Amino acid sequence: MQRKPISRQPAAPAPELGTLPGARLGRRSLLAGLAALGAGPLLPRVAFAEAAGGDLIGRMRALVTGADTILLDVARSHDLGVIEISAANPGVDPWVPGEERLIVLPTRHVLPDAPRRGIVVNLAELRLYFFPRKGPPETHAIGIGREGVETPLGTTKIVRKKKNPAWYPTAATRRDNPALPKVVPPGPDNPLGTRALYLGWPTYLIHGTSKPYGVGRRVSRGCIRLYPEQIEDLFDKVPIGTPVMVLAQTIKAGWHEGELYLEAHPDPDQLEELEATYRMTLKPPPPVHDYIREKAGDAVDRIDWDFVDAELVARRGYPVRITRAVGRRRLALRETAAAGKPGSERLSAFDLY
Repeated sequence: MQRKPISRQPAAPAPELGTLPGARLGRRSLLAGLAALGAGPLLPRVAFAEAAGGDLIGRMRALVTGADTILLDVARSHDLGVIEISAANPGVDPWVPGEERLIVLPTRHVLPDAPRRGIVVNLAELRLYFFPRKGPPETHAIGIGREGVETPLGTTKIVRKKKNPAWYPTAATRRDNPALPKVVPPGPDNPLGTRALYLGWPTYLIHGTSKPYGVGRRVSRGCIRLYPEQIEDLFDKVPIGTPVMVLAQTIKAGWHEGELYLEAHPDPDQLEELEATYRMTLKPPPPVHDYIREKAGDAVDRIDWDFVDAELVARRGYPVRITRAVGRRRLALRETAAAGKPGSERLSAFDLY
């Protein structure tokens, strides 16, 4: 089926809202909610850490769709993959989401369990993390290898950098597509885009793309692709010799301001479902309680295990708090306070239910 052209008009941004993701909002409730909470600015293209020493990066946001909103456009403008948006908003068609629908943008992340240096690629969440020697970390959506030509796990480093690279298809690629030439010169038809970071693994690169809507999906022959604007920014920051670690962590947990957060991503079968139908079959919680206990340490008695299991089933792909306030028996889904009162707090950026 032919898709309509991508619109470049952004949807109206909205602040963190305590409403069900994907819900349609009546105009009166929408305007009242925006007036009460205040409209938030569009996110920057790169999600930077908010505080040194913590385990979280970025800030959760939501938006309300307009009549012409296309979520593939939204994904690119926020450096997200469309499957990430589908996991956070199951059942919403990314091409035609409908008007006045609340869409959660999963723009906050728990940092992977890995040394915080160089580049860390987490295949399970289709994201790359860069830890510069100075300054906060950043994260980018990526496309990775599809089934049968998966991106390899392990450690390597950046051995070469090239602006406007030529592409030399491998013998296996040319067998699959005999019409390919031996060399594809730089230009708009070059699948490497305008920048390439060559890994110590032969034939594997981190590069741009001539097909941006392959970012955030498993569609490559093993290389790691970023949006064109993101690879151009990253290219200038990453020196030759930068270490690269590629791992697959579906479940992550980390601390922020004295509270423990859990981030659970869809498994490979669920990712395929999300791409095909924009929803996924829920599965029982995986056996990761020991990992969470280890992360919790002395705060293990504060964990709401019912809430943990619910999130391990939902696998929405963004961090949610799993520790109770001291003295409470249950973890509240949201904490509300009267607007404008001294000492009151707005809805937490994580309480998007």
